[in-house]
Amino acid sequence: MGIYTGTGDDGTTGLYFGGRVDKDSPQIELNGTVDEAQSFLGWARSLTDPASQVHQLIADLQRDLWILMAEVATASEQRAKLSAGKDLITGEMVTKLEKLIDEWAAIVGPITEFVIPGKTTLSAALDISRTVVRRAERHAFGVLDEATLVPVYLNRLSDLLWTLARAVEVKNEQNRK
Repeated sequence: MGIYTGTGDDGTTGLYFGGRVDKDSPQIELNGTVDEAQSFLGWARSLTDPASQVHQLIADLQRDLWILMAEVATASEQRAKLSAGKDLITGEMVTKLEKLIDEWAAIVGPITEFVIPGKTTLSAALDISRTVVRRAERHAFGVLDEATLVPVYLNRLSDLLWTLARAVEVKNEQNRK
């Protein structure tokens, strides 16, 4: 199978479980933004030691974003075909992010001033990822079925990325001492 099919040359793209929409539809714009966030997360992951906890966490988040993108790429009338945790965001996935935020926030401690991104290359890459996730979250409202947890997941993910960027900075400072 080749990379190109030519089916999108008419300005439409295929959906998961069938159907086609315009390439500039809000649904596809949302998925494009999530894809962009996933790519920035890949850049952030490339800046980590492959054996590190941060490397594995980012890889897990990237896998979760594939699940999220599948849900977004599904027409409302096909939603019943989605499977929890396979191509549908679940409450458990949101709860897992909340636990991770709490764990990494314990490293950061209280923040007493505004944070200027860019203390390290890795934290800057995580902050860029976070801002793209926030944009995706804004796109999600009004685009998806009300039953979806996609906007909630994206909100928690951006919080986690902010916290993770700060924790990376703290650990970097600790390693320099």
